[in-house]
Amino acid sequence: MMTLPDDLGFPQAAAIVLIFALWGLYGPILKLFGKGSLNTQLHAVRKRWLQMHQGIDREHRVFDAILLGHISSSISYFGSATLLVLAGLVGTLINVNRLYIATRDLSFLGAMSAGLFTIYVAVLTLILALSFFAFTYSLRKMAYTFALMGGLQATPADTPESRFLGEQTATVLTEAVRSINTGIRGFYYAVAALFLFAGPYVAIAATLAITGILCYRQMFSPTALAIGRYVEALGRVREPEP
Repeated sequence: MMTLPDDLGFPQAAAIVLIFALWGLYGPILKLFGKGSLNTQLHAVRKRWLQMHQGIDREHRVFDAILLGHISSSISYFGSATLLVLAGLVGTLINVNRLYIATRDLSFLGAMSAGLFTIYVAVLTLILALSFFAFTYSLRKMAYTFALMGGLQATPADTPESRFLGEQTATVLTEAVRSINTGIRGFYYAVAALFLFAGPYVAIAATLAITGILCYRQMFSPTALAIGRYVEALGRVREPEP
């Protein structure tokens, strides 16, 4: 019967739980302290973009398709890179006892049993696996977006039905970007998980620091402030009369 290692105490468990909690609750945290994520704010921009997409000539539609194609290529790149790292971590899990012996004398690693070392490697592997699933799901959502865009009418979005179609297409595109953001954010929290090997309190500090950096980028960085001003200005733009 498999048992937990004796040195897996409250600090170690708290550090692991904190990593997954802040990763999963990142969006609600931003909504609590600000306007939400930049992806949420940009939904209004995407909605207007896809409404304007209806009725434009074919040349501009091709340009839009190229932009979305670049996003899909980026998702594929991150997914492929994550799969390579994940394969290495799975191989590490298979030979975890050998790795534990090889790293036992490293001064910057905290004292831990082979069982706790295995749990830390498993946590890191799980984070990368979830990131990989997020990237693949994002790619599927992009495929849905392409189909929805192909179904948009060629005439301007001057009816409630046509505007509704544009809004739903924008929603699917926003969800696709949300999934890729979740996967990319997983890399940040994978770095936090690496600090588990140095000790639980070091990992907790690293997790809070990384979350702080991510929140700063989403709320107070020059990019975030510019996007916020853009969205506010867009809200003051009057829609064209049907």
